[in-house]
Amino acid sequence: KRQTYTVPDGMELGQGDYVRVPLGPRQMTGVVWQVGGNAPDTAKLRAVAERHDCPAMPALHMKFIDWVAAYYLENPGQVLRMCLRVPEALAGERQQVAWAASGRVPDKVTAQRQRVLDVAADGLARRASDLAAEAGVSAGVVKGLQEQGALKPVTLPALAPFRDPEPGHNPVTLSAAQEVAARSLRAAVTARGFSVSLLDGVTGSGKTEVYFEAMAAALAQGKQVLLLLPEIALTGSFLRRVEERFGVAPAEWHSAVRPRERERVWRGVATGEAKIVVGARSALFLPWAKPGLIVVDEEHEPAFKQEEGVTYHARDMAVLYGSLGGFPVVLSSATPSLESLWNAGRGRYAHVALEARYGKAVLPDVSLLDMRRQKMPGGEWLAPDLVQAVEQTLQAGDQALLFLNRRGYAPLTLCRTCGFRLACPHCASWLVEHRFRAKLACHHCGHEEPVPKACPECGSEEALVACGPGVERLAEEAATRFPEARIAILSSDLSRGAMLGETLRDIARGEYNLIIGTQLVAKGHHFPGLTLAGVVDADLALETTDPRAGERTWQMLAQVSGRAGRGERRGRAIVQTYMPDHPLMQALAAQDRDRFIEHESEIRERAMLPPFGRMAGIIVSGEDRDQTQRFASSLATMRPQASDVQVLGPAAAPLAMVRGRHRFRYLVMCARDVDIQAYLRQWLSGVKPRGSLRLSIDVDPYSFL
Repeated sequence: KRQTYTVPDGMELGQGDYVRVPLGPRQMTGVVWQVGGNAPDTAKLRAVAERHDCPAMPALHMKFIDWVAAYYLENPGQVLRMCLRVPEALAGERQQVAWAASGRVPDKVTAQRQRVLDVAADGLARRASDLAAEAGVSAGVVKGLQEQGALKPVTLPALAPFRDPEPGHNPVTLSAAQEVAARSLRAAVTARGFSVSLLDGVTGSGKTEVYFEAMAAALAQGKQVLLLLPEIALTGSFLRRVEERFGVAPAEWHSAVRPRERERVWRGVATGEAKIVVGARSALFLPWAKPGLIVVDEEHEPAFKQEEGVTYHARDMAVLYGSLGGFPVVLSSATPSLESLWNAGRGRYAHVALEARYGKAVLPDVSLLDMRRQKMPGGEWLAPDLVQAVEQTLQAGDQALLFLNRRGYAPLTLCRTCGFRLACPHCASWLVEHRFRAKLACHHCGHEEPVPKACPECGSEEALVACGPGVERLAEEAATRFPEARIAILSSDLSRGAMLGETLRDIARGEYNLIIGTQLVAKGHHFPGLTLAGVVDADLALETTDPRAGERTWQMLAQVSGRAGRGERRGRAIVQTYMPDHPLMQALAAQDRDRFIEHESEIRERAMLPPFGRMAGIIVSGEDRDQTQRFASSLATMRPQASDVQVLGPAAAPLAMVRGRHRFRYLVMCARDVDIQAYLRQWLSGVKPRGSLRLSIDVDPYSFL
């Protein structure tokens, strides 16, 4: 909330200054939004306690925070909190002490002391711990030399500085099509104004090299560049590619970055010293001093939508930031979202297309495997035709990929004696078996428990059976069918951080020849030796209540298929489906995206779904089901009457309980020209849930659970 404070004598404050202020019994960090004006009663106002020694928040960033809050109907303070997640960075720059040889000889020179002096003889200053490690001695030996004056203290900056990137360091040779696309993006940057360009290129067309040219143009102007990625798993390879292109390692920003490095990056962005940042969606809320370009890679990815807290969409807010700041934004994807294609079709975005793969590579052949005609033994999930294709691929010395978008070993465990299904005690969902970890897990709340030896309901032993395949079960079957294969499993449950990065590098080097994975494998990876992509259970997401199910399935299958044949040898993709006649599957086999987009657009337009209409979700949750339902129903009586707004609900959410909280949902729908935020404010501004009840609003929802 916004509060008014007095400025103590001797303190100078300006707009955007970070301050420490009293709030009740606590001391809180805040930002000065306005200075001056008439205070209501200065006698009752408390004074600002401290001004932090760091660059003030830019006026553009403050304006951005207000716009985000207004669009998503959030308190500005909640949005501001996302900008203040590194409190250590607000303090003045701390110095660190290093030690160098002083030239004085200690009273007693032991062998250990001599090793330290030998290391320090090069004149370089080192931290005490580093000096001890290099000399192979204890910290006490170094301390003794300090006390005797043989080592002198040297003050160093606490945070390592960022080197300036070189826009022309290592440019690649672009194809003719790439050069045309790059020229368009460079022109958008040099125009020094707001624009949005949709870089729409097939998998393997070299989109990254093209938008690197736009980044180079922005850097040449002395501006900062933000490259947004949907997954932390993608940052490792991108960091290397950025460093190769621009000669310096970019700043990195995501939840796995260590606190000290987060402090360094935050201050580097605030001062303008960090010129390139590669990060996840939260990087958008860093205090940009000189923003000149935002690139949103894989712009179609749902991971850009934050589902908890402030439910913002980073792609849409990147466009907003560019509009407020007057700088260009590039959206890049091989399978653009329907919203971005719709905006490009109406001239709101420039449409920059790359229709062919780079070099000699061509798009893979895609074939559908009708699972209704396959004779499959119980407990097996790979059809004979796909098994044969994998065998041929491995025998040829190539790599194959098996894709199943389901984590764990099995999505359901039940008792064959009484039919009891093992469910999460906190959510309305089944527990997923993770056999490699010997755990049952809920993928919604994180609850885990050991796999029981007997049925919890009837007590029958050895009666629990795993139903359906997960990626671990698929790997188990593959190990049996292809005993000579070198198998790598890519799933967020099993591969993270440095381990994931090393696995991806090993795959690219050809140390594994059979990759089995979830959607983690569908995002931006380049494996030159992979010539076969097999999709298991391709219909998994089609028959759901999600309005974007068709679009997401298309994007995922097209991205997975696109992993094959990116090197010199042509690739192929085999899709196992029980719905081969579905328009989506037919368009995928024909590689006719326009056919699918036309079909999907017709469905969305008839239903007034985005991008042809606007939507907002309202979730009411509480610990007591009856109380929550009564409160949700009471909201219906307060709803404003509007002929141009349709309200559905309240109804139990598809995922009716999460983390022990019962959930009921409204869905608000209207035409694009209706101010849905104004309608929601009129309806809900006076609503104050009590007790355990909570009310959350999700403008432009991506999750319908």
